[in-house]
Amino acid sequence: MCGRYYIDDGAFREIEKITRKIDSKIKKERGDIFPSQAAVILTGKEQKLSADEMFWGFPQYNRKGLLINARAETVLEKRTFRDSMLHRRCVIPASRFYEWDSGKNKATFMRPDSSVIYIAGFYNCFQNEERFIILTTQANASVVKVHGRMPLILEENELENWVYDEKYFEFALRKTPAQLKSFREYEQQSLFE
Repeated sequence: MCGRYYIDDGAFREIEKITRKIDSKIKKERGDIFPSQAAVILTGKEQKLSADEMFWGFPQYNRKGLLINARAETVLEKRTFRDSMLHRRCVIPASRFYEWDSGKNKATFMRPDSSVIYIAGFYNCFQNEERFIILTTQANASVVKVHGRMPLILEENELENWVYDEKYFEFALRKTPAQLKSFREYEQQSLFE
């Protein structure tokens, strides 16, 4: 489950390398990105990857709350997600993301080998507003001690295949994400063992 992530200048520099530029109309929001906020994502709307700004989360059918994640294992089975997954895949760049353990302790996860984590996702339009969702998968060994789910992470050389290749994305849905490094600012202590 990914419920918040962070983006910084280093991530924006990487986005500009990939897309060659970011449209000046796009706000380059830095800092924590929460569900319902606008964020920069990479789409395949053009012949090459391009930066777009969209809101995080699909509205739920009863208009109460947002769907912010979809399980990679079942995304193609869900009517709400299937068409978007097949035709509107995207990449969500982040500098790091957060997960909380059962004791509500926050852990921060980053790549040890890159300043950017590329997260798989998809998007759709709701009432003339484009919105995206993050795909999650079973947590790998570097995340499982904190949470049982994690974002589906792509390698930089997989981005175009994820967005454009009709066969590749099915492979990517089953892959095990790269190992991450983590840290915690503090950990709640219990007086009772």
